[in-house]
Amino acid sequence: MSDAVKVSETIRAKVQRLAWASEVANSLKEEIDQLQASGSLMIPLEPGGWWHQYVCPQHHTELLFDPSVADATQFHCPHGCVVEGAEYRGAWLVYKHQQLARVALQAAAVYAALRDYAYAELSKQLIVAYAAQFPLYPVHPDAQPWMLKGRAFHQALTESIWSTTLIRAYVLLLDEGVVFSADEQRKVDTFLHLLEESMRAYRGILIHERNNAENNYTAWLNASLACVYAARGERHELEALVEAEGGFRHHLSIGVKPDQLEFEGSTYYHVFVLRAYLIFAEMAKRCDRDLYACEGSLGQSMCGMVEALAELADDQGLLPALHDGPMARLPYAREIAEVAELGLSHYAVEGLVPILCEAYRQMGSADGSRCGLEALLYGATASIAISAEVLTKPRGSKLWPASGFVVGRQMDNPLSFLVDFGEHGGAHGHLDKLHLSLMHKDQTLTPDFGVVPYGSTLRPWFGETTSHNTVSLGGKSQAEHTGRCLRFEQTEASTYAWLQSDAAYVGCRLNRHLLLTSDWLLDLFEVTLTSEEPQSIEWWMHPVVAPQSKQLKELSFADKVQYPPIHIQENLPDLPIVGRLFPEESNVSMKYLLSPDGVQIHQTALVLPDQELLTVRTPGHSIDPSVPLTALLHRQPGKQARFIHVYRVGAGATISLLAEDHLGITAEGRLTTVQLLPEQGLLIV
Repeated sequence: MSDAVKVSETIRAKVQRLAWASEVANSLKEEIDQLQASGSLMIPLEPGGWWHQYVCPQHHTELLFDPSVADATQFHCPHGCVVEGAEYRGAWLVYKHQQLARVALQAAAVYAALRDYAYAELSKQLIVAYAAQFPLYPVHPDAQPWMLKGRAFHQALTESIWSTTLIRAYVLLLDEGVVFSADEQRKVDTFLHLLEESMRAYRGILIHERNNAENNYTAWLNASLACVYAARGERHELEALVEAEGGFRHHLSIGVKPDQLEFEGSTYYHVFVLRAYLIFAEMAKRCDRDLYACEGSLGQSMCGMVEALAELADDQGLLPALHDGPMARLPYAREIAEVAELGLSHYAVEGLVPILCEAYRQMGSADGSRCGLEALLYGATASIAISAEVLTKPRGSKLWPASGFVVGRQMDNPLSFLVDFGEHGGAHGHLDKLHLSLMHKDQTLTPDFGVVPYGSTLRPWFGETTSHNTVSLGGKSQAEHTGRCLRFEQTEASTYAWLQSDAAYVGCRLNRHLLLTSDWLLDLFEVTLTSEEPQSIEWWMHPVVAPQSKQLKELSFADKVQYPPIHIQENLPDLPIVGRLFPEESNVSMKYLLSPDGVQIHQTALVLPDQELLTVRTPGHSIDPSVPLTALLHRQPGKQARFIHVYRVGAGATISLLAEDHLGITAEGRLTTVQLLPEQGLLIV
């Protein structure tokens, strides 16, 4: 128990020695006081449903949740809609149960920090109330058939996550010397027993019946069981879970790629699984087992996973929404803050600082300084060194060969890129091979849009090829497949990546060449069809701000007759073509104005014979799809196409085709010649 005592002593030490910790503790205390005054801290007697159904059916935005509301049957959209129904009620109950478990942990932390016993009592009341109610929740009759059913929630997954929060509150109270009466302890023991039975049964289903041990569920079932064993002081059981099939070490070996990214290729699920691992390690430490340096069979580790996050984030600290996952969401920001704080504490990964600051901004801190429960519980005893050197420290390019991602950076260029060429990602993957995210140090221009809550009927759009910055054929999506990286190199002068796919469509080969110099980024995308029939070959780009161009003509009603909308699939809206860009001597020039300081990114497109460059109205990003965006569609009919674009900050460039395999890029009066060789790719000559 010595290590456990250190946890609570660390909370007190932070409050006594650090101004930010004292401010955070008192802020958390005031937040609890307001919730108590609202009368909203009574646990619901109904089990929760599936939180993904908490989404407006019209606007596809997540519905609002007010933590001060004790009960609700009407649910509000940010745009003013009010919805009712059992599925929304069930989803709201998920939020409520999760909030109350968080309040239990928050109250325990406030007690550890400020020593006001009223908060220990509140935490204990919530824990005991849930422990007493848990046996009365049925194994959920309304859960969808594919789910592993929980008691307090539709999904056992949600139940496992919720239980770790509740048990962390419980053990923190024990560390602080809070005594549970015999009756209270019996209720807690019954809860722990039932929870253990459920989690063990679900592990058996996943690992043995479904042969799906690598599932992200497994990491959370393990974390929940680790909490049970640590709460009961059962070291032997926890040790066995570390080494079991599907246990901590085995899951780390099969659920994480050798390059340290979670196997589904989703940033969200990477954070999701890493957080479960860190909770397991926290509980193992209570049983005198140190897992923080544990490695999988191919060198996978929690340290490697946090380092991967530091490499993936943009210069603002935003994590890309690769494959399924939200672009931004308060509960997600809290999870990121927890993982980043623990990563800093245990591994001193300096690159986590921008990520942590961004998470705290999303949690309400104007300047990115520490705030909220995660800071008090997991923040290091020393203050974050938020310095210009840390926040702007240059990073090099990075290839994740097993997962299939590549980031290109060049020290003197504020532009960088991220490309996805790897495995589909299973249930959480998107049909997006060779997708390009174009980033500026101040803002990402063409991010991956992630996905809306799964209960939205618009969810399929966010997995389609046409919603990504890559190539489609005839509006149809790519097949599930894996691309490859044929060449990747970084020199002092440039960064180059050559990505290829030949399984996106039958008889089709895609080659994307990205060449980043200190001055510009060249994107050359070649498409070759071997099938007999020509196709509409479509290059897509989805910027977060609309392009500005003197060469853009908005289409009138009469013009629109010539341009039928893009049809994706029956259950998704058609995409109207709303403008055409007319080249001047084969070049189209566009610019994008980024906030907040008016940085301009200039894009030049070389429009070759038989090609056209159009603007298309699409749904917005996954935070609010109801606010439409303007996409670029560069397309050509036929059996082969070459799409050539150059991006530059400050002023535009011009592109000339000097020969079939030679390009000229002119910027600020300087001509650079680039050659495309079949076996070597792009070369500056």
